[in-house]
Amino acid sequence: MPILLASASPRRRELLARAGLTFEVAVSPAEEIHDASMDPAALCEENAKLKALAVAAERPDCTVIGADTLVFIDNEPLGKPADLNAARRMLRKLSGRTHFVCTGVCIVRPGGETECFHDLTDVTFRAFDDAVIDRYFELANPLDKAGAYGIQEHGDLLVEGIRGSFENVMGLPVDLVVAALNR
Repeated sequence: MPILLASASPRRRELLARAGLTFEVAVSPAEEIHDASMDPAALCEENAKLKALAVAAERPDCTVIGADTLVFIDNEPLGKPADLNAARRMLRKLSGRTHFVCTGVCIVRPGGETECFHDLTDVTFRAFDDAVIDRYFELANPLDKAGAYGIQEHGDLLVEGIRGSFENVMGLPVDLVVAALNR
């Protein structure tokens, strides 16, 4: 039974490949919802489900994995920044504080059975100034990452520590995904 990853994220592809899974990529056409009034886990799971169901409708013979990762600070979801100014505002807001990263996952199996779950990881940022942000922007592209940072890409400039799954912060709690696929 083929596995499809309903995501354009190179980080998710890397994580699944490292876990030894054989899969194809089918980018989901689903529109994400951006409802800050929703519970963080429910929001991420709903977006993951929308993505997975859209791909499963086209490929009902496959097991489809959808995922959505957001950074939350003061219960505000931070998705991918629209531009460098938005990225700079996000990093300033996160500087010197602890936020959490939520990744919602939805697996749709042939026949339409769905399983949705999420993972949460606390991330504490160092206090930093605009010079550090400028340096980070020189080394990493903040525009394709929730919260304007990638922990795996020079994250040591920004991150003081984490409590939880490193892979979750990258965009996919692989251990939970593999366990769900094995059920």
